[in-house]
Amino acid sequence: MGITVQNITGSTAMVIWPKMASCVDSFYSIMYHPNWNSMLSSYSRKSFQKEERVPTTRSSFIVENLAPLTTYMVCVTCQSANPSHDQCRVFNTLERDPASASNTKKELALGIWLTSSVLLLIIAAVLLYGCLHLLCRRRRERLQGRNGTSTEQDHGKAWTKSTACTSEELGRQSQRMQDTEEKHSGGIQLATIIENPSVCKEPVMPTSKSRERVPTTGQCSAI
Repeated sequence: MGITVQNITGSTAMVIWPKMASCVDSFYSIMYHPNWNSMLSSYSRKSFQKEERVPTTRSSFIVENLAPLTTYMVCVTCQSANPSHDQCRVFNTLERDPASASNTKKELALGIWLTSSVLLLIIAAVLLYGCLHLLCRRRRERLQGRNGTSTEQDHGKAWTKSTACTSEELGRQSQRMQDTEEKHSGGIQLATIIENPSVCKEPVMPTSKSRERVPTTGQCSAI
């Protein structure tokens, strides 16, 4: 077929072939495989690593993503069939291109920079979240402390007020009990004098309130 390989670099190569009017298929099949060994490899489609298809209107194809300093076997057929010896060519790629090497380095540096940036952002987000959580916690504790102090003060005021009211009520009840006792003691003495007139011979010492009503002359008739 007169296949030639031109413009070989460390990662690409251009394959050129003449057009064949007898090709019945609508495409050409370009097959290639690295590290080709004619003694161990056979000319079958299964032996090739990759296969590309191009329209029959074209007569060249650029093979890309090749490994540098590697021996390749490339074959071109006008149909999906096993190639023959005259339909294949062997070529060797060159060293890695300086431009591609610099591009690879740039891509690697860019990837490292992006990864570092993402990690730094994650760390900054975690630290910011921790600081905000700590501030919110301290503020909540302060508010709880203030509420607890005000509650204790309110309880103290309520307890003082309750104690004062209780003391006042106890005083009133004590006064009432004293008045009741005085009334009862005077009434009992008067009732005793009326029921037992003979007792009137001896003077009776009434309480402070009953002195005005009961004379101390010992005369029952005066009562």
